[in-house]
Amino acid sequence: LVPTAPYCFLFLRLLVLIVSKCHQMRCVLQWHTKQGSSFSNPTCSPLSFQKHLPEYLTPHAPHGAFAVSCPALQAPVDGQKFGTKYLVDHEIHFTCNPGFELLGSSTRMCQANGSWTGEEPQCKGISKCSSHPCQNGGTCVDGLNQYECLCPQEWTGANCQYQTQTAPPTRSITNDPAFSRKPRCAKTDRTQHCSCEAGFHMSGTVDNGMCQDIDECEVYKLEGAPRLCMHACINVPGSYRCACPRGYNLLGDGKSCEDIDECALSQNNCTRGTTCINTGGGFQCVSSECPQSSGNISYVKTSPFQCERNPCPMDSRACHHAPKTISFHYLPLPSNLITPTPLFRMATASAPGRPGPDSLRFGIVGGNNRGHFVMQRSDRQTGELILVQSLKGPQTIEVDVDMSEYLDRAFQAKHVSKITVFVSAYEF
Repeated sequence: LVPTAPYCFLFLRLLVLIVSKCHQMRCVLQWHTKQGSSFSNPTCSPLSFQKHLPEYLTPHAPHGAFAVSCPALQAPVDGQKFGTKYLVDHEIHFTCNPGFELLGSSTRMCQANGSWTGEEPQCKGISKCSSHPCQNGGTCVDGLNQYECLCPQEWTGANCQYQTQTAPPTRSITNDPAFSRKPRCAKTDRTQHCSCEAGFHMSGTVDNGMCQDIDECEVYKLEGAPRLCMHACINVPGSYRCACPRGYNLLGDGKSCEDIDECALSQNNCTRGTTCINTGGGFQCVSSECPQSSGNISYVKTSPFQCERNPCPMDSRACHHAPKTISFHYLPLPSNLITPTPLFRMATASAPGRPGPDSLRFGIVGGNNRGHFVMQRSDRQTGELILVQSLKGPQTIEVDVDMSEYLDRAFQAKHVSKITVFVSAYEF
């Protein structure tokens, strides 16, 4: 029997079926792809056969059967790869490091023919000023992996976010007697020795010296110095004190800030029918609504944060493919959180006496800033939403993820989780 080019794929499938019949025995299969060469009859022997098979057919499946795998993929330069399995139906996700944008496919799936879907991803550098980080009329100047804001006279800070004092103070520190004191002096052996209290330093001449306050807040702004306060530092005569923003309490250590839970303390104005969600420095009043009915697809609210689909007509394919459950989740996050960080887990559990799904697929299906997240499988029954690019607050971001269940490769049900992330203005 001499196979020609159009029939090569059919012969290959036939050989794979023959191999699967050998179970745990190792088969030697020999064939040639040159025109006119013939296929030999397969025989079972103790010898290894893996080296004779096409590259994408590998013996990973149980009982000696063959599983299709795809070539290994590498993370793009200046980017990251999420996923380590290269078998059929498995997905690999790609993201770029901060300062780079992704060109190509962010997700690639291994196909049954041993090839990947999508295009090879690449990470291209983007301008640091493209996000317009400078506030209040500041001018952004691009640099190597960084930017600098040139602020108007009345604004200061890395992003021109703080207002400076535009009018001269009524009392300057140098003229305020609380910040300028006479030294303590004593004569010993006809020599005068002077000293200052803690928090002051000597200035002026030996005969006309004064003790000036040390501005600890300014001193510790130097690069590399430890932070005196978690938020704001206020200079006082001979010392300093820390202050927290609105919505936070100063802790007993005098420098750390703790969020006030307005929801637990009933310090909120949420109305009936809404739920109070505590956020960094404040709160949000939320109301989760089920989708409106469409055709024979309708939902009923089973809890404040979950909707379930009503039973479908037997012949309605559209209804069966609509989400079986829709859940709502609200996550408060600090600004500039270190990445990558898992934020949310999605899992399945089979009902007693009923077989559960043998395959799950997870994905991101909606939202207003999807590029900051990836959804990947963490184990056989669980998927994780991972923050891969830090978020600067204050802002609110929505991301929708889904989980599809399959049994014997047949679709069973889909579940959607709608996640709202409240990013605080502060990094604590």
